[in-house]
Amino acid sequence: MRYFGRRAKGAAAEAQDGKVLREDTSVAEPEASLPKHCLNLKIQVYRVLVSKNRKERRKDILKLEGKVAIVTGAGREGKGIGRYVSLALAEEGADIVITDYVIENAEKVVAEVQALGRRAIAVGGNVAVPADADAIVASALNEFGRVDILVNNAGITRDALIVRMSEQEWDAVLSTNLKGTFNCTKAVARTMMKQRSGRIVNVASVMGVIGNVGQANYSASKAGVIALTKTTSRELGSRGINVNAVAPGFIQTAMTEELSENVRNSIAQNIPLNRLGTPEDVARVILFLCSEDSSYVTGQVINVCGGMVM
Repeated sequence: MRYFGRRAKGAAAEAQDGKVLREDTSVAEPEASLPKHCLNLKIQVYRVLVSKNRKERRKDILKLEGKVAIVTGAGREGKGIGRYVSLALAEEGADIVITDYVIENAEKVVAEVQALGRRAIAVGGNVAVPADADAIVASALNEFGRVDILVNNAGITRDALIVRMSEQEWDAVLSTNLKGTFNCTKAVARTMMKQRSGRIVNVASVMGVIGNVGQANYSASKAGVIALTKTTSRELGSRGINVNAVAPGFIQTAMTEELSENVRNSIAQNIPLNRLGTPEDVARVILFLCSEDSSYVTGQVINVCGGMVM
């Protein structure tokens, strides 16, 4: 009989059985009645098999073993969502392509991923430029031979009221946030279609759902990302490609840290969970959407906002 811990029937019954299995390894402990040299040999074999079984069980637990993920805009240090997404995917077995406008920033996150025992490369580029998006995917294919996951995370803000917003501020945000998402999606689509599998997760925002004063450009870009997500999911679904979006609310990132403490406290008071979110909160939802756990989820927008938008 296999079981965890000691039998309830007592030491005498254990002695009669002659062996005790202390964990569910499918390998029994060696009998104490064997000659010493045989006992030592069986102990060594037992340890090897238990170690092998543990490694196999851990491999089964990894949700993304053997997968390759591209995470755009992931070079931000500290509390950037892209960084936390990269680490979350790597912890579940994925190899990561980390992109950023400043490649030195991406290289820092690469070192963190490699410290987890996963492979990673840094690719510099501007996702708003189609040739750069194509180069990101080409670099992933050259290094790893496949792309299974794309997380369109790159984004910027240029806040101003509409009457004061310049054309350059409008264009910069729409180019990076919306056009960049389109460029990277288009660049990876054919590869995923040939593989007949893939996961694309776009980072939108609740501001794309409800709007926000002083963020006409940002809100419009994220609303566009939501619409792009739904359209792409319809176009690619028959090829085994799931396309979803997350819409974070107020998250503790470098952007929100620019706000005063009073403003952050005021925001938290209007959130049902009474706190700002963390990058880990967003990363865990993205991990779900990148894994087989979400195999029947596509075209959806998941608000990660503590109930701010319902």
